[in-house]
Amino acid sequence: MARLPRFSALEHPQHVIQRGNNRTRLFDQAQDYLVFRRCMQSALQRCECDIHAYVLMTNHVHLLITSNAAGAIGKFMQSVGRSYVRYFNDRYRRTGTLWEGRYRATLISTDEYLFRCSRYIEENPVRAGMVSNPAGYRWSSYSANALGMADALVTPHARYLALGASPHSRQRAYRALFRNVIDKAGLHAIRDATNHAWALGGERFQIEVASRDRRAARQPRGRRPAVLQTGRVGSADY
Repeated sequence: MARLPRFSALEHPQHVIQRGNNRTRLFDQAQDYLVFRRCMQSALQRCECDIHAYVLMTNHVHLLITSNAAGAIGKFMQSVGRSYVRYFNDRYRRTGTLWEGRYRATLISTDEYLFRCSRYIEENPVRAGMVSNPAGYRWSSYSANALGMADALVTPHARYLALGASPHSRQRAYRALFRNVIDKAGLHAIRDATNHAWALGGERFQIEVASRDRRAARQPRGRRPAVLQTGRVGSADY
């Protein structure tokens, strides 16, 4: 089956996953996480994209990231990947690939799925049984988004800034989003969209993405996908 082309929508968040090859550990010691963070920060200075949420797990990485220029996310991931592999292979005296092929990504419906995806990312360590609360995990954006700790990697999304008039009110509102767990249907929707490179949102959002970019959802059998002629991906409530 041919791989779908990358989404080209600008100024619209995407959920990105990069995994270690054959579930290879990407991080073994604290220094590894710190080096990977430095690689990301250096790449952000050169590539026109913003990270809104992230988590560095032992064998994979999740990002909620927005591209502000054509191909920016691809350039960012390539820069981080190359820099970190050089460090990792040298430190652990290994050769060969570290990554499981190309990264996976899904375009996010801003109003419907932005915070759900952000929660999904930052709750990864909790679902994995590593901590009981996302605040207990050092290598994620939760401390920045929910607790106000400085993190040079994180750029707040406009919808995050709209949560409150002050940093404290925004952090309080963001923490409130974590009171209820994401249900199984919500988890499946995020995983399915990301693994298959679909757009994550309602039917109208998927149709609108398909009209300007490429196929954005699983095609029902015996049915041709509808196309809505429009200029760019919108951010209305789908």
